[in-house]
Amino acid sequence: MTEFQGKVALVTGGLSGIGRAAATLLAQRGARVVAGGLGAGDAAAPSHAAIEQVEVDVTDEDAVAALVDRTVASHGGLDVLVTSAGIQRYGTAAETTAAEWDEVLDVNVKGAFLAARHALPALRAGGGGAIVFVSSVQAFVTQSTVAAYTTSKGALNALARSVAVDEAQFGVRANTVCPGSVDTPMLRFAARTYSDGSDEGVSALVATWGRSHPLGRVARPEEVAEAIAFLASDRAGFITGVALPVDGGLLAQAAVVLPPEAQ
Repeated sequence: MTEFQGKVALVTGGLSGIGRAAATLLAQRGARVVAGGLGAGDAAAPSHAAIEQVEVDVTDEDAVAALVDRTVASHGGLDVLVTSAGIQRYGTAAETTAAEWDEVLDVNVKGAFLAARHALPALRAGGGGAIVFVSSVQAFVTQSTVAAYTTSKGALNALARSVAVDEAQFGVRANTVCPGSVDTPMLRFAARTYSDGSDEGVSALVATWGRSHPLGRVARPEEVAEAIAFLASDRAGFITGVALPVDGGLLAQAAVVLPPEAQ
């Protein structure tokens, strides 16, 4: 497929996990892609020749502005923005420190806001475009001890709605994807924290979490990337302000389960 031929995409958090998968897929479908994130010098080689890796701290407004300017100057414009930078910290509202709260909200919400703020003039100048914010099912429901994280994801969905309404007049669409559990470094980090730390223990816990989804497994990053690419494409030209679950049926399932003899 070459549906992004001639288009330019910027992916923040694009060096690992869902962001890397999205950057790869957009490049495979013809886009020139700039992938921004921390550790660009240490990251594995780009998974596609059309991907340019750039070091950026998404909480630093000057750095984000420079990233957008560099993308536009190098490639002549901007058509797609994907914000995938995110972190997870565990704790209830009573346990989470103010510093932890600020850290999560700064990366997950402020980072996405700054990317959108500085990308919007370029998207408008090109006659329109698409923004896809990577959110989570935890924008709608929550597990325990993730007060800051779940708040940040709810805020992302609200931000996307606001951008969708305000920017429609300029031909810019904004949506979120809301994944369930996805086999990313972040999920493996969580599994290592809550298991015995061995590779076998991590894989076993990831599989256990997968079984909580009706489809019986966690997602692959590439599956979320497909949803991102759809929302960024002209195929989704009349879709804006939407939060799209990519969750293996997790949100569709009631927590109360009938006993086996009643099923």
